[in-house]
Amino acid sequence: MPNVIYKPFVPDGTVIAPPSKSDVHRAIICAALSKGNCTISPVALSNDIKATIGCIEALGAKTQIEGDRLIIDGTEIFSNNSALLDCGESGSTLRFFIPVVAVGGVSAEFVGHGRLPERPIGIFTKALPEKGVQCETEGGLPLKISGKLQSGKYEIPGNVSSQFITGLLFALPLLEGDSDIVLTSPIESVGYINMTIYTMAQFGVKVDTTDYGWHIKGGQSYVPTDYTTDGDWSQAAFFMVAGAINGRVTVNGVNRNSAQGDKKIADIISQFGARVTQTETSVTVESAPMKALTIDASQIPDLVPILSVCASFADGTTRIINAERLRIKECDRLTATANLLNNIGGKAVELSDGLEITGINRLCGGAVDGCNDHRIVMSAGVCSAGLEGAINCSDAMSINKSYPDFYIDFNSIGGKSDVLDIR
Repeated sequence: MPNVIYKPFVPDGTVIAPPSKSDVHRAIICAALSKGNCTISPVALSNDIKATIGCIEALGAKTQIEGDRLIIDGTEIFSNNSALLDCGESGSTLRFFIPVVAVGGVSAEFVGHGRLPERPIGIFTKALPEKGVQCETEGGLPLKISGKLQSGKYEIPGNVSSQFITGLLFALPLLEGDSDIVLTSPIESVGYINMTIYTMAQFGVKVDTTDYGWHIKGGQSYVPTDYTTDGDWSQAAFFMVAGAINGRVTVNGVNRNSAQGDKKIADIISQFGARVTQTETSVTVESAPMKALTIDASQIPDLVPILSVCASFADGTTRIINAERLRIKECDRLTATANLLNNIGGKAVELSDGLEITGINRLCGGAVDGCNDHRIVMSAGVCSAGLEGAINCSDAMSINKSYPDFYIDFNSIGGKSDVLDIR
């Protein structure tokens, strides 16, 4: 895979946030389950989204791309008795589809690539056999399932991944009986579950929040709907932090009232001390002297790498806590983020559940391992807003997992990224 060279720049300009990958995943699944014709727009064809599209097609749905519009015909969903679902490197795709496939009674094999075969699925392999679904696995992927999901009480930990809960939320309303999801530990990344519930509601399915988790009434049906996706706050964060470090950047197309938990990035950057101005559909960030914070990342894990970059330019020592789950992402993101900063002159120390980052005036540049992780590679680019020298980062095209147009948008605000084929 080629490397990317990042050189110093002063961020200045406006970008349009890409469609929220998290929102698009959810809309695709709801549309397929509606058993009708739906249009979802805008959609960006990242590798993760391609994986989800491939999975609904494997289950019998038909899709068509017209520009940035995805047209889904779900009339033949679950028409295949057996299916092979290639989830790529997408944890969301894998964990969302396991219960969805089970509710359709499809015998299926799940496969994946990169680090996905190693990521945890034990919550399902424990809970689903108790509800009529046989699971065959040696601990990860490949995973084979058969049988039909049954309604009832599901006891699920809330501190491993919200994706397990989202997968069940998609499936359980389609069963005849009512079901309950009961949390056995405090919930993390609750914003992603709220996104799921919101999107399901747009397709006519209701979920009730309870003191213990969620109650899902059975016998519901998804209604065919044309769905407009949110701009992605997780991706907007990269440009916002670039502006906070050294310049001024406006991101358009982000909904101030979005269900996305990562919209909290605007508040955190403001707490650091940068100037943040919001409208209903945009955010502008301008650099100003910043001071260290303590950040609880339990609800915003995807923001940790880019917040660590921001902390590198804040006076004092920032502590990021409750982020232990980042060790089981596309890579160990705590180690990868610390190495990114330390290799280019920053000061980062790993904690058992987070990071300590001591702010400095400038980063000096150097060689960085992108760890085949899109968020590490994009965070490295943002570092160049406060850089002397250059950054040589591996795994340049890992951005395709979530944000294929990142380099185009990055360069549009003055960024200097040069992708090199070193093979």
